Amino acid sequence: MRHGRKIAVIIPAFDEADAIGKVINGVPDWVDKTIVADNASGDGTAGIAEAHGAHVVHEPQAGYGAACLRGMEAVADHDIIVFMDGDYSDRGCEMHLLVDPIAEDLADMVIGSRTLGVAETGSLTPQQRWGNWLACSLIRLFWGVRYTDLGPYRAISANSLTAIRMRDRAFGWTVEMQLKAILHGLRWREVPVSYFNRIGVSKISGTVRGTALAGRAIIWTILRTALTARHEKTRPDTG
Repeated sequence: MRHGRKIAVIIPAFDEADAIGKVINGVPDWVDKTIVADNASGDGTAGIAEAHGAHVVHEPQAGYGAACLRGMEAVADHDIIVFMDGDYSDRGCEMHLLVDPIAEDLADMVIGSRTLGVAETGSLTPQQRWGNWLACSLIRLFWGVRYTDLGPYRAISANSLTAIRMRDRAFGWTVEMQLKAILHGLRWREVPVSYFNRIGVSKISGTVRGTALAGRAIIWTILRTALTARHEKTRPDTG
């Protein structure tokens, strides 16, 4: 518990046996529940996570969003939910930067921005930097909102997470949350966070296919949301 708020951390993980123990050990003591959403790992990730004291849930369908949604099912009466990756690229020692603005009722959602913070050399690939720039530019074009990153390290109040009704089960998860924060009028902010080279090979940015699929999903999510919002705005009121 921090500042009187119960905190849960959700860590989606797919074949992160070499990293998951370090990630869990780095979660601050004030976190009330650490949830590892194992996404059909074949390397013993789940067993290692349990051995390090995490609550493990299993999601057989591949997909970052699918794992996050499964992890959300294990959240009980917690007030703030933190999402972080299981590859040790994020650091638990910086979690207070995400949680405190929400605990102090200054924000509903806080994004850890890797571009505002310090990224270790090689931790952000050129395609990640370009993809972030393009996605954030499109969001600014359509909604006039200036995000700098779609970083996975983020926190959101439980009430807000329920209200925005997350649905994406794949690569569009992070951008869906940020778009819905705009559409629902959430108070959001970005904070600089450190970013380190992951342990192991990225299943997304580490492959050409993964990068292409992720990029397509993110751009499609932005365009679909913009088109839907425009349709809702121009649809005549028949009430």
